[in-house]
Amino acid sequence: EVQLVESGGGLVQAGGSLRLSCVASGLIADNYAIGWFRQAPGKEREGISYISSNDGTNDGYTYYSDSVKGRFTISRDNAKNTVYLQMNSLKPEDTAIYYCAAELFGGRTTVIKLTGWNFWGQGTQVTVSS
Repeated sequence: EVQLVESGGGLVQAGGSLRLSCVASGLIADNYAIGWFRQAPGKEREGISYISSNDGTNDGYTYYSDSVKGRFTISRDNAKNTVYLQMNSLKPEDTAIYYCAAELFGGRTTVIKLTGWNFWGQGTQVTVSS
């Protein structure tokens, strides 16, 4: 059974940092592009960060939405089958439920699509206080 499990969310003050983890089981994370998304109350889900599959064809390409560029960093730990989202300089508007999703052999993109992902995690809450 394939599972994506997010963790690392919590309550933090504005300007603080959190590191989210997306742990994959039942699949080889290297073969999958991983996207990070967030959804705030009353708002649509937003794709915020992406790392392409690292299967010898793609090269771990990363992409960030304008809303997080320069503050968030996505990375992989292949040995742990885990993708991280390091979030710095957090703002109250970053408050949301954060999700990760996986797409088999996902390549380079400049648009983080909201549909067509093979697997989704259940989400982790991030709350940034002012």
